Amino acid sequence: MKRMFLLLTGFCFALGLQAQETEKSDTVKIGNITIIKKDDGKSKGSSSNDTEVKIEKKKSKGKSTNWGIVDIGINQFNDQTNYSSAAIQDPSTGFAPGANEDWFKLRNNKSINVNIWIFTQRVSLIKDVVNLKYGIGLELNNYRFSRQVKFNTDPTKVVLDNSTSYSKNKLAADYLTVPMMLNFNLTPKKKNPVGFSAGVSAGYLYSSRQKTITAADGKQKTRNDFDLRPFKLSYVGELNLGFIRLYGSLATQSMFKKGLDQTPYNIGIRLSNW
Repeated sequence: MKRMFLLLTGFCFALGLQAQETEKSDTVKIGNITIIKKDDGKSKGSSSNDTEVKIEKKKSKGKSTNWGIVDIGINQFNDQTNYSSAAIQDPSTGFAPGANEDWFKLRNNKSINVNIWIFTQRVSLIKDVVNLKYGIGLELNNYRFSRQVKFNTDPTKVVLDNSTSYSKNKLAADYLTVPMMLNFNLTPKKKNPVGFSAGVSAGYLYSSRQKTITAADGKQKTRNDFDLRPFKLSYVGELNLGFIRLYGSLATQSMFKKGLDQTPYNIGIRLSNW
C-alpha cells in the first residue's frame, strides 16, 4: 500500500507539472499551420500573452512538383521527301505536284515553338541524383514558310500560289504532350542545379491550321488536319547549367501521314526554377 501510495503521488505530481506547462504554452496544429500561445505567468488575468504563428512548407520526401513551366524556341524539320516520286508529282493524286525542297523552306526567326507545361513532377530514384521526371502540357508549333505554299483540303494537296503576295504564311500544329525522362542531377544540394535529362514524349494533335495574310484577302485561317499524324512520339532532352536551362525534341518519324517526309525538331530555352 505504501508503494502504491508513492506511485500515485508521483503520477499526480507529474500531471500537475504538465498542466502548468500547458497553461504557460498552448500549441495548436492545423494542417501545416502551427499556432503557439505563450503566457508569461506573471499575474492572473494579465493580457501580456504572445501568440506565434508558424507556416511550414510541406514536402513529400523525394518528390517535388513544378507548375507553369514555359519553353520558347524554334521549329525546324529534317526534309527527306523524295520529290521525284509519284506520291508527290502525280498531277491527279500527288500530294504536291511540281514541288521541290525549296517550296518548304522556313523563316527560322519566325518559326517559333512555345511549350506550356501545366505541371512537371520529379521523383527521386537514387538520393536526388537520379530522378524520374514526368508531366503534361501543350506543345505549340508554328512553321512559317518563306514561299507562298498553300494547303488545299479534301483531299490535302499543296500548291504554290505565285499569283498572291503573302505577308504571313504559317502552318500551326498543337499537341497535348506527356513527357517521361530520367533526370541526372549532378549538384542535388544546389538551388540551381547542374545536370541533364533524357527520355521520350507522346503527343496528341488537338489543333492544326494554316494562317495566311494577303493584301487581297486579308487574314485567312483554314482548320484541317492536312494529313498530319494524329500522334507524335519524340525523343526529348534538357540541359541544366545553373540559371540556364535548355531543351530539345526530335520526332521519331514524319509529321505527315503521306506525301511529305518531314521529321520535326525544336530547340530552345526553358523557363523553370529546377
